[in-house]
Amino acid sequence: MAAKGSDKDLYFVAVKLFLRDKNKLLITHDIYGAWDLPGGRLRKDEFYKPLSAVIKRKVNEEMGGKVKYKLGQPLVFFRVERVEYALGKKIRIFAIGYEAQYLGGTLKLGDYHDRMEWVDLKKFRPEEYFADGWLTGVQKYLELTCRSFITI
Repeated sequence: MAAKGSDKDLYFVAVKLFLRDKNKLLITHDIYGAWDLPGGRLRKDEFYKPLSAVIKRKVNEEMGGKVKYKLGQPLVFFRVERVEYALGKKIRIFAIGYEAQYLGGTLKLGDYHDRMEWVDLKKFRPEEYFADGWLTGVQKYLELTCRSFITI
């Protein structure tokens, strides 16, 4: 008989931004070859910090300190399984997707991203960029916020 609780899984927690400039959404491409959304995982010392503070740190790291945005509410929750290159193994991430409005400022990619793209939500096909859990999260976001843009 398995020990009580041994069927529990370990997840990292991440906050992700669906950063919008009207009908455009910012997506980023990481140095490991995958498309991404701005944001990332909580650090150990951020357990008690507001998630908005984690988002602010990640925006500064990934897009520079001159980006202005208005943070909205969390809209989607999704799970991702991916290879963590630093650990050399698969990890699982529980992601909380916040909508945010881009207000201006210069975007400057951080060390772990090599390009970014503002995609037109009227033409955006997320399956051409994302896979697995990331794709599920982006699709859920689009279903909630851009119903008129999606062809079913």
